[in-house]
Amino acid sequence: MLLSTLSTLLVASLASVVRAQYPNPGACSGDCFTHDPAVVKRADGRYFRFSTLDLIGIWTANDLSGPWTRSGSVIQGASVINLEGNNVLWAPDVVYIRGIYYCFYSVSTSGSRTSAIGYATSTTLESGSWKDQGIVVTSTGSSPYNAIDSNVVNGTGPNEWYLQWGSYWNNIYQARVAIDGEYVFRSGNEHQIGYEPSGNHQMEGAFIWKRDNFWYQFLSRGICCTYHPDTDPIDQVYHVTVCRSDNPAGPYVDKNGVSCTSGGGTTVLASHGNIYAPGGQGVFHDDAHGDVLYYHYLDLNVGVDYSQSKFGWNVLQWVDGWPTIV
Repeated sequence: MLLSTLSTLLVASLASVVRAQYPNPGACSGDCFTHDPAVVKRADGRYFRFSTLDLIGIWTANDLSGPWTRSGSVIQGASVINLEGNNVLWAPDVVYIRGIYYCFYSVSTSGSRTSAIGYATSTTLESGSWKDQGIVVTSTGSSPYNAIDSNVVNGTGPNEWYLQWGSYWNNIYQARVAIDGEYVFRSGNEHQIGYEPSGNHQMEGAFIWKRDNFWYQFLSRGICCTYHPDTDPIDQVYHVTVCRSDNPAGPYVDKNGVSCTSGGGTTVLASHGNIYAPGGQGVFHDDAHGDVLYYHYLDLNVGVDYSQSKFGWNVLQWVDGWPTIV
C-alpha cells in the first residue's frame, strides 16, 4: 500500500512537472482568433496582427494583449496570382525594410504542391493601402518543396536578404532575394535548410530570427491542423522547435549539435495543460516587452476546431545563446 501510494504520488508529481514546464500564453482580449500569425508594431506604438484566411486578415490594438479589433484585409477580392486558392490566402510574414512594409503570403490548396508565394507592399500597414505585387516563388507537383509558409530575414549587410519557405515533402528551402523598393527578386542559391526524415516529414513554417551573431530557425513540427486529442500522441502534435547557425544560409543545428536537415530541433514550446498544439510562430522585438515569440494555439477547454485557434505570445529570454519562453 505504501509503495502504491508513493508510486501514485510520483506519477502525479511528474505529470505536474510536465504540465508546468512552459508558461501559459500572455493575455489576449477582444478578437483573438488567429492562425499562422504575423505581428508588427508600428512606430506610433500601434500593434498589427495578420492571419491566414480571408485574404490575410488584419487586426489592430494599442497593447499586445488587446483588445484586438478586426480592421480589414491585406488583399482585396483575390490575389493577382492565378492559382486555385487565390481568394483564401495563408501564412503571412510581414517585414519592414527602408520605409516599406512587405507582406509575404501563400496561395495553395490543402495537400497540393501547386502553390506560390506572393507579396504585397504598403507604407502604413492599414487595410486598403496594400499593393499586390504578385509572385516570388512557385512550386508544382514535381518540385522538391511546397512554396508556402515564407519568411524573410536579413543577413550580414543591409542589402543581404534571404527567403525561406516549405511545408512537408522535402521541407524547408532557402534562397537569396534582392529587395529594391517595391520589388522583390529571387536571386538564386536555393538549398535545403531543414528536413524531417521520418514519417511524412511534418516540418513547416520556418521563421528565422537574427540575434547578435546567430540566426535562429524556429519551426513548427508535428500533426496539424485536424486534431483528435483522445488519440493523437501529445508529443506528436504541433509544437515549436529551434536550430541556430552563425551563417544565415546555414547549416543549422540544435542545442545538441544535431543538424536541422537531419530532424534536429530543440523544443521551445509544446502542449501543456489546456494549451494544445502551439505553432505557426514568429518573433518580433517589442520595446515594451523585449523579444516576443507569438503563435497560434488551441484551448482544450474550448475546443480544437480550426475556427477556435487563438493568438498566443510569450516573452523570450536567451540563456547561453538559446531561447526560452517566460
